[in-house]
Amino acid sequence: MKAVILAGGKGTRLAPYTTVFPKPLLPVGGIPILETIIRQLHRDGYDEVVIACGYLASFIRIYFDESPVSKMIRISYHQEQAPLGTAGALGTIGLDADAILVMNGDLLTTLNFRALMGFHIESKAAMTVAVVTRTIRVEMGVLTLDGSQIVGYTEKPTNEYVGSAGIYIYSRKALSLIKPGEYLDVPTLVAQLIAANERVVAYRSDSFWLDMGNRDDYERADQEFNARRSEFLPAGV
Repeated sequence: MKAVILAGGKGTRLAPYTTVFPKPLLPVGGIPILETIIRQLHRDGYDEVVIACGYLASFIRIYFDESPVSKMIRISYHQEQAPLGTAGALGTIGLDADAILVMNGDLLTTLNFRALMGFHIESKAAMTVAVVTRTIRVEMGVLTLDGSQIVGYTEKPTNEYVGSAGIYIYSRKALSLIKPGEYLDVPTLVAQLIAANERVVAYRSDSFWLDMGNRDDYERADQEFNARRSEFLPAGV
């Protein structure tokens, strides 16, 4: 099985950590988050990884050239010449597979990537999106208005939202819509597939998931990894 890890972002919200250091190499529990992801992919049966690099790409290459991980799984690199979006980068990599896992390189998760691929193949979807569920409570009474007239009043409602986890499986059909060198983000690609009556499905799981989008999330990721290390990297991985 083959995976692409998107590792080209600058991580500006994690400055100053990322001023001279690529975000995917930031250590979580003493291990670069990108290495943890690659070890998890190897654990789940993936034998090839393409790292789509951009900002400070040479640091990533140097690290993995010297890492034992490079002997566990085949690693290649794709250098982005210009930002092409969360889907557009795939158009210039030259991927050849019936199904490819694509994910962001700054995620801490216990997701089973083998199970995700199995679900995608069984569903016969053009694209599968791993999702997370978040419950948001509004800390005030919410009114429903008809003009200036109040027609409803809900005290501190709780709403549930399903969001993308930044982990996808692309079929050949989905990849065929990505034109080399053109900017394309995932929401636009999903909209195009839906408009073409292609099947796009959500994969739900109860796995832990955290996007290291800012300094608070990065610090939480480090704490979670240290507290639950065996869940993220079982012995021997």
